[in-house]
Amino acid sequence: MKRIFVNEKWCLGCRLCEYNCAFANKGGANMYLALKNAVIHPNIKVEEKDGITYAVSCRHCSDPICKKSCIAGAIKIENGVVEIDKSKCVGCYTCVLVCPYGALSIGENGVMQKCELCITNGNGTPACVSGCPNNAIVFEER
Repeated sequence: MKRIFVNEKWCLGCRLCEYNCAFANKGGANMYLALKNAVIHPNIKVEEKDGITYAVSCRHCSDPICKKSCIAGAIKIENGVVEIDKSKCVGCYTCVLVCPYGALSIGENGVMQKCELCITNGNGTPACVSGCPNNAIVFEER
């Protein structure tokens, strides 16, 4: 299964992956109009440690601890993609606490969110990958 991989040597820390992700999940025809004056809630996050920037997103584990710990049964695996059923999420944050990669976060409605590889809103390539100007984020099988 294809997954998102980040080469921190190439990451510029520009956060364009975050904006492309937020836009892809928000919808609309124009990024500027969709995100103007909005607090963005991307499913990928750029972090920095010791002068190195890198993007953090869900690893789509084969046996995810977040799924096991979800008290509402809101996390499922479909075709290898770990997904959150937002209608079932109760916002308890247990999945956020147990994820060893820090890939889950609180969305704008208080429910959890994470990268779902743009399976419902993409064109086959996740928005963060196609929006990275330096090709630091790739979508491939390894």
